[in-house]
Amino acid sequence: MSDRPMKRILVTGSAGQIGSELVMVLREKYGNDNVVAGINRTQPSERIKNSGPVEVCDIRKREQLDDVVDRYDIDTIYNMAAILSAVGEQKPLLAWDVNMNGFQNVLECAREKELVRVMNPSSIAAFGPETPRINTPQETVLKPRTMYGVTKVAGELLGDYYFRKFGVDVRGVRYPGIISSETPPGGGTTDYAVAIFYEAIKHGRYECFVREDTVLPMMYMPDALKGLMDLAEAPVEKLEHHCDFNLASMSFSAGELAAEIKKHIPELEVTYKPDFRQAIADSWPQSIDDSAARREWGWEPSFDLSSMTKDMIEKLSAKLL
Repeated sequence: MSDRPMKRILVTGSAGQIGSELVMVLREKYGNDNVVAGINRTQPSERIKNSGPVEVCDIRKREQLDDVVDRYDIDTIYNMAAILSAVGEQKPLLAWDVNMNGFQNVLECAREKELVRVMNPSSIAAFGPETPRINTPQETVLKPRTMYGVTKVAGELLGDYYFRKFGVDVRGVRYPGIISSETPPGGGTTDYAVAIFYEAIKHGRYECFVREDTVLPMMYMPDALKGLMDLAEAPVEKLEHHCDFNLASMSFSAGELAAEIKKHIPELEVTYKPDFRQAIADSWPQSIDDSAARREWGWEPSFDLSSMTKDMIEKLSAKLL
């Protein structure tokens, strides 16, 4: 374990919602050639392909992972490859294979090659119906009811084990729902909070797959990226936790989000038709206590519902209209 600086970074899952934006922010900070975008089947964006190295890297295939790490002299892995909650319920064995067997490969690669750091995000999906839903504590009941949640709890525990047993510096945050202006929804239960913006701007109407009174914790992408990168750079001696930091920004209901968007797009019509994702949403917290992250590495979000909505509409309108 060391506080050696990160210099050469591999981002797995670089075509995904968070990974695709993380690559660009990391390239801006560390240099284009020093951040490798790892992809599986999905093609990355043009800006990723045109700005730096891209490599096929399925984390379930150890030889692919080792090859990329060796050829680029990688010292840090941001493991963003994952099967999310909604898709995970439709394909639970695939979710386990990617989220657990793939992560195990990342950890073994880091251990054997003595990498500087592994960043592996967790999620509020780690919580379940028995977890306190209001101001969910850092230390609490972890009994999720989805395969995605099961893999996230197991991943937190496995990462902590590798830290204590082998000295692999593994870190992670429990992300709430992520809202992005750059990438479309990717198979998560909180996707309605992204899809509603696209539909509001393009069609002026949206059918929401959760109830109007469904409250979930959310975060705007710039804060999500900042949080993970700030944790990556925190001195290890200041961290009491490692792979399971609660991270919070804002909480709102589906109806409150629709009302905020209507301030900018008054003609928006929203209807509500809950599907199987409603049960998943009902098992998750409504608000999060992230005092450990604030205390141990200075976490502080920049966006609230109002400023996020304004920025989303400005950016998407420029892109879609």
